[in-house]
Formats: sequence, C-alpha cells, structure tokens
Amino acid sequence: MAMQQYIKEFSYNIRLAYPVILGMLGHTLIGIVDNFMVGNLGSTELAAVSLGNSFIFIALSIGIGFSTAITPLVAEADAEKDDKKIRTTFHHGLLLCTILGVGLFILTVLSKQIMYFMHQPKAVADLAAPYIDWVAFSLIPVIIYQGYKQFADGLSQTKYSMYAIFMANVVHIFFNYVLIYGFWIFSKMGILGAALGTVISRIMMVVFMDLLLRKNAAFQRYFQNFSFKEIRKSVLRKIINLGLPSAMQMLFEVTLFTAAIWLSGSLGKNNQAANQIALTLASSTFMVAMGLSVTAMIRVSHSKGMGDFKNLIVVARSIFLLAIILETFFGVVFVVFHNYLPHLFLNMTDASQSIDNQEIILITAQLLLVAAVFQISDGIQVVVLGALRGLQDVKIPMYITFVAYWVVGFPISFYLGTYTHLAAVGVWIGLLAGLSTAAVFLYIRFVILTRKLVVACNGN
Repeated sequence: MAMQQYIKEFSYNIRLAYPVILGMLGHTLIGIVDNFMVGNLGSTELAAVSLGNSFIFIALSIGIGFSTAITPLVAEADAEKDDKKIRTTFHHGLLLCTILGVGLFILTVLSKQIMYFMHQPKAVADLAAPYIDWVAFSLIPVIIYQGYKQFADGLSQTKYSMYAIFMANVVHIFFNYVLIYGFWIFSKMGILGAALGTVISRIMMVVFMDLLLRKNAAFQRYFQNFSFKEIRKSVLRKIINLGLPSAMQMLFEVTLFTAAIWLSGSLGKNNQAANQIALTLASSTFMVAMGLSVTAMIRVSHSKGMGDFKNLIVVARSIFLLAIILETFFGVVFVVFHNYLPHLFLNMTDASQSIDNQEIILITAQLLLVAAVFQISDGIQVVVLGALRGLQDVKIPMYITFVAYWVVGFPISFYLGTYTHLAAVGVWIGLLAGLSTAAVFLYIRFVILTRKLVVACNGN
C-alpha cells in the first residue's frame, strides 16, 4: 500500500521536476559546449578550461546554495497565501544575490594565483588564468538569475527558468562558435572566445528571465514598489541564516570534486582531461537528481506550510524512490557505454592527438565505471538535502556533508590517487565513499526530524 502511495506521486513529481531538470541540463550544456568546442583545439586547452572552471564552480556553488533559501520561504508563504511575504522574500533575496555575485566575482579573480601553488602543469595554468578573469564576471548575472529562479520555483512555476536557459544556450552556442574558431568579422580567440561566449549568454539569461516573469500577469504584483526603504534587517537575517549553511553544504561537495580535478591535474594533463570528461557526463545525469531535489524542496515546504506532516513524508519518500530508479538507469548506461562515451569529447581525426586520446579514453572509461556506482549515492544525498531544506533544516546537514566529504571522502581520494597505482580511479573511489556516507546520514537525519514533527503534531 505504501509503495502504491509513492508511485501515485510520481506523475506530479515529474511534471514539477522536468522543467527544472531541463533547465539544469541547460546549465550543464554550457559547460559541455565549451568542452566539446575547446576539445577540438587540443588536450592542453581542454585541461585549461577544466582547471579554470574548477574555480568558477566553487564560487557558483556558494551562489546557488545561498539562493536556495528563497524557495522554501516563498513556497511556505504560498501555502499560507501570503502575497506580501512572497514579495518581501523575493526582493530581499534578489538584493542579497546581487551583492553576493559581485563579491564572488572579485574573490574568484583574486584567487586564481592558487593554481600555481597546486602543482598544475604551467602551460595549462597560463591558459586558464585569462579564461578565469572573463568567466568570473559571469558569476554576477548567473547568481542574479538564481534569485529569479528560486523565487519562481517557490511558486511551483518551474518552467520559466527552463525557457530562459534554453534561449541563453542558443546565444551561447552562436558566440562560442564564432569567437573560439573565428568567423566573418570575429577573430579567432581560442579558449578566451569560450569565456566571452559564457559571459554574453549568462547576461542574456537574466534578461530573458526578467522579461518572462514581468510579462506574466501572475508575477506582476511581486515586481511592484521595490524600494531600499522597505529592506528589513530581520528578513535579510532570515534568508542569510538559511542561505549560508545551504551555501556551505554545496561548497563542501563542489570543493571535493574540485580537489579531484586538482589531484588529477597533478597526475598529468591526460588524467585531468579524462577527469573533466567523466565529470561532465556524471554532472549531466546528476542534473536529474538536482531537479528532483528542487521538487522535494518545493513540495516539502508547501506541506510544511499546510501543517500536513504525514503527507510530507509520503511526498518526500516518493521523490527519493524516483531518484533511485532514475539514477540506477543512468548507472547502467555508463556501464554499457563506458568505452564509447569519451569519444564524443575528443578530436579523433587529429593524428597528432592520437596517443593522448588513447590514454584519455582508457582513463575515462575506468572513471565512468566508478561513476556508475556513485550515481545512486549522489542522487539520494541531493534529494534528501532538498527535502531537509524544505523543512528549513540546514545546520545539521551542513555538518554531515562536511564530515562525509572532507573527513571521509577526500582522505581516501588523496591516498588512493597519490600513493597507489589506481591514480585517477582512486580519486573517484574517494568521491564514491564521501557521497555514500552523506546519503546514509542525511537520510537518517530526515527520518529522525519527520518523526519528531509527526509526534509533535499528534500531541497537539
């Protein structure tokens, strides 16, 4: 009977999640397009983009994690039918996202010198430095966009961010092509062209999102009367108290994967290029779990606002089950096609690259076998995190993720990658250990918390 209840929720969960998933894949597509187009320039250029993006991912994780605080607050206010609270949360959240975007841009540019202390190949680091300068600027519009997105998600209107990202991807592909390779009036810029293409597309992403929401009658009342006089410290503090731990949760995970990039880089450019290809593929399937995580956050927040904790548990578990089914499917795909997928990211017709390409394919194929296993752990931990954010429980999960990724995962990655013959595969085994630990203990936290809520509700 319980299984039937969970399956009954699948259709609504998918309807809510698929625009988020497609939007997340649109985000990932920007990176895939960069890797695909830059990969044709050579393995050094591909490794440079990988290294440069590792810095951007760290900053972006903070911005995205922080912005997730907007969604549960808006969803809860929507359940309470409190339009004033929704508008206030949106305005304060957008202001904080703008300030954070500027701050992260400055910090990222200042931190790029760290590359030269991380034993990265000098040729790769020299190419990555100017790339970072430009792509770091795109953090400002992309985090502002996140403010809009999380607001719309909180109102269960998940399709608008999908439309904005799709349109931004069209812009990105065009400018990437003409700026990387040179066409018509545009000169050939190599990886700097990829960076500029990303900046232009992310600025347009905000423009598209703003226009889509403003033109919709259902959203217009939330855009009215923005004034700095209405800014309240209490509201800012509430968003920061939810946003900061959420940002740290995401930071701990992204920095673990960033450390994997750096560890792979210290093993040589082909290990780093293989790591980037495998990470791009794993990130693409992870976006499905991320979409379900947003769905969990929205639906759990709404149930919390309604005070319906028994239904909250059913909804959350149905999303967990759906994530396990889908991520298991992706894991099987990785196992079946692990020898073929790496070819999509390499120029196989260039004879001068053939030796490097053979090594990259061999390493990537091994990494995809490990990724096939951690698909499930990664999916579970992210959807449970979404449910916990919906409950506005962020501090304990922050501690859990820190221990899982940096006390368990990273030491294993470092030891196996540095001191054993496993090399890059050993690095990924550490990732698997960290993600599995997080999945187990976050789920235990969810069970304990929801039982307390049901008991407290029944007691009243």
